[in-house]
Amino acid sequence: MSTLAIILIATAAGSLLSLLLAAVVALSARPHWVPILVSYAIGALLGASLLEVLPEAVELGGVGDVAKALLGGILLFFLLEKLVLWRHCHDEVCEAHGGHSHNHGHDHGRSALMITVGDTFHNFVDGIIIAGAFLVDFRLGVVTSLAIIAHEIPQEIGDFLILLHSGYSRTKALLVNLLTGVATMVGALLGYFALSMLEGWTPVLLGLAAASMLYVALSDLLPGLHKRAEIASTLQQLALIGLGIGSVVLVGYLVGHGH
Repeated sequence: MSTLAIILIATAAGSLLSLLLAAVVALSARPHWVPILVSYAIGALLGASLLEVLPEAVELGGVGDVAKALLGGILLFFLLEKLVLWRHCHDEVCEAHGGHSHNHGHDHGRSALMITVGDTFHNFVDGIIIAGAFLVDFRLGVVTSLAIIAHEIPQEIGDFLILLHSGYSRTKALLVNLLTGVATMVGALLGYFALSMLEGWTPVLLGLAAASMLYVALSDLLPGLHKRAEIASTLQQLALIGLGIGSVVLVGYLVGHGH
């Protein structure tokens, strides 16, 4: 099977899987599952970025270039978030879950539009990252896809709930999320053809991919876990983060030995 076919299958399967799981959780009214999924996603993102993507990038391009790409990437994602392109809702206390957060009371129609724009862009970037990882190494592609799917699920749940809260029907909310998922495949196609021609850019792209994963894990997801400070919750969160890291290590080991 060609690398392009593998990339397209991975992005399509990942988009559909995260969307279906998100719809099941959102429609069965179990938003309290979201913090559990978030803790696991943090582990998967940290594990993939620090144990797989960054070491591979350094091996291909040297520490200096990758460090610059990582630094530039973190600043870029910070800027994008400031432009309200990255819009997440992972916490139980949030407008999507009927809570009274500091966002409560703003225009829900605009909120739904911003989510759609932000999600489309985010998925497009994810597609480029997945393509870049598979072009370097099959094992790296599988591990990267796992981490991206893990963080897509709680994100999709939050987005789905906000769209419902904004007055969208379940069918329309599902359709909007499905269309934003198509952006992952578009990003993957673009990433594949661009990187096939510009192989020298691969270490830089991997540095940006690691920056994206670290930024989402540490800036976007991790702060939400501090809302529950009791020891039992903290231990549960640590265990789930560890499980996320362990999944990445296990998948990397199994794929490395089986391919």
